[in-house]
Formats: sequence, C-alpha cells, structure tokens
Amino acid sequence: MFKGLDHLAIVVPDTEEALKLWRDQMGFPLLYSEVVNGGLVKLTHLDLGNTHLQLVEPLTPDHPLSAWLKNHGPGLHHFCLKVDNVDRAQIELSGGGFTSGLKPHQGTQGKRALFLDKNATRGAQVEITGE
Repeated sequence: MFKGLDHLAIVVPDTEEALKLWRDQMGFPLLYSEVVNGGLVKLTHLDLGNTHLQLVEPLTPDHPLSAWLKNHGPGLHHFCLKVDNVDRAQIELSGGGFTSGLKPHQGTQGKRALFLDKNATRGAQVEITGE
C-alpha cells in the first residue's frame, strides 16, 4: 500500500524566514509554494533529493497549527507516506484503528491527504497522500 516517503513537514511561523535557512544556507532547491485549504495554510516544498521538505505556515491565528507553534515552537510536525489512493488506504487502515473518524483534506498540488490517528501510531504524527 505504501509507495515511500512523500515529505517531512516542519511547521514555521514565517516561510520567508525559514527559506533563508533551508534554501539559502542549506542549499535545498525550492520546488513550489501554494496556499491551500481555503487560504488557511501555506505549503512550500524544497527538494531533498530523495524526498521533499515541506514548510507549513499557518496563515490565521485561529488555525490549530498556530496553537501548535505556540506550544512547541517551529520544528518537525509529521512525516507523510505516499499511497496510490487515499480512500482505499483509509479503508485498509481502518481495521487497525488508524483512521477512525478522520476525514481526508486537501494536500499539495491537488492531492488528497489524511492524518492517521496518533493513538494508533503510538504518538507519531503520520500523514498519507495520493489521489
């Protein structure tokens, strides 16, 4: 079912500031940046060679990731695995309690995505993405 690692996601308060480190100092090429979920989140992807680094910037103060930033500061938020089809993966994973009550959301470049239940992954924040 899993096709590999899609991206590692870091939540940041300011994408342009984060790019000074990850693009300018570390040298990771910028692939694309887009605003998703009705203007609530900015996602910026950099090329790590074998996967992407996704910078996630919440754009509203009431977004859950804004609260996450206040509690944890900028840093690693989740890793995301590729699947062919999010709906099929959700059905397959539901038997183990991984997707109980969770709903897919808009990912990058028109992809669909779904966070797995953190209780089922023993606290690890895992997302899946695909068509």
